[in-house]
Amino acid sequence: MTINGVEILLVEDSPEDVELTLRALQKNQVTNHVQVVTDGAEALEYLFGTGKYAHRADRRVPKLVLLDLKLPKVDGLEVLRRCKSEEGTRKIPIVVLTSSKEERDIVESYRLGVNSYIVKPVDFQQFNEAVRQLGLYWLLLNEAPR
Repeated sequence: MTINGVEILLVEDSPEDVELTLRALQKNQVTNHVQVVTDGAEALEYLFGTGKYAHRADRRVPKLVLLDLKLPKVDGLEVLRRCKSEEGTRKIPIVVLTSSKEERDIVESYRLGVNSYIVKPVDFQQFNEAVRQLGLYWLLLNEAPR
């Protein structure tokens, strides 16, 4: 399922979860460019082309954001809030990929406009399957507005 030119922004502060996610994407041949950022502030800088990303040559927004909620500096809910409130980033599919099963996080994520909320499976096989399905749906099957 190689889809050239599709960029995934992975917002995750756990090095172990970053590695697992990247391995699962590779294993399922979702070999698109994946940009990894480790906190919410950096995610916002990347998405809005500010801070250390102000001089980024490629200003295109990613085709998909995989967003953890429990992040340093700026939490995932605030990243989601900002993205869904700005015209330039509103249409980006954002999938919360988190270990939080808290009802208030789920409700608030959907209230803010998340496209999907997935609780990270503990088992690697289940995690791998979840990432495979994410890649298949959001990068291949989903028709996004231009």
